[in-house]
Amino acid sequence: MDNIALKASGINKYFHDPVTMQVLRDINMEVHKGEFVSIIGKSGCGKSTLLYVLSTMDTDYEGTLTINGTNTTGLSLNQLAHLRNESIGFVFQFHYLLPDFTCLKNVMIPALRLGKYSAAEVEQRAYEKLKMFGVEDQALKKAGKLSGGQQQRVAIARALINDPAIIMGDEPTGNLDSKNTGIVFDLFRQLTVDYKQTLITVTHDEDFARRSDRIIEMADGQIRR
Repeated sequence: MDNIALKASGINKYFHDPVTMQVLRDINMEVHKGEFVSIIGKSGCGKSTLLYVLSTMDTDYEGTLTINGTNTTGLSLNQLAHLRNESIGFVFQFHYLLPDFTCLKNVMIPALRLGKYSAAEVEQRAYEKLKMFGVEDQALKKAGKLSGGQQQRVAIARALINDPAIIMGDEPTGNLDSKNTGIVFDLFRQLTVDYKQTLITVTHDEDFARRSDRIIEMADGQIRR
């Protein structure tokens, strides 16, 4: 178990409005530390729903979810919020940066909220993360002034500010052209190889998925392979 970053056992989920419908069916999966996993499948197959369960943002499910050895099922909302901020980094299709804040401030926000480091330490860490992705020269520029590719790199830096155990991406290259998609993939690969980060991404991009360590294919709310 020491090498398991995430384990989901017997996950079932239902939507109840307007009628009851099962959207996840007996999901069982393990992701190892330092592994780069892509979840693929047609629209509506349940992959994004699964990611939100795995991220602890959706707690309305049956089954158990363990992250870094901690059973998260049944934890309070405050406990889950703390666990997410400390242990999970998020990269979405849209960057969700605050456009009128500087890139540096955007990256600092999750660490300031966590309260583990002083403000000066957080600022230094934020600069280091921006430097990892080649956008340190944009640190004091407002996020809304950056290109789409630069914004996504800043968003990845923000996801890493608390050194999370797992990075989760929901279509992280969905809004990018092929050049920037390649850049983001290379950054993700660097995170797993050089920094031993664990990545779980949902993607429609088959080329992106094929280049990851392992593909989990979903259909009709189930894992097919």
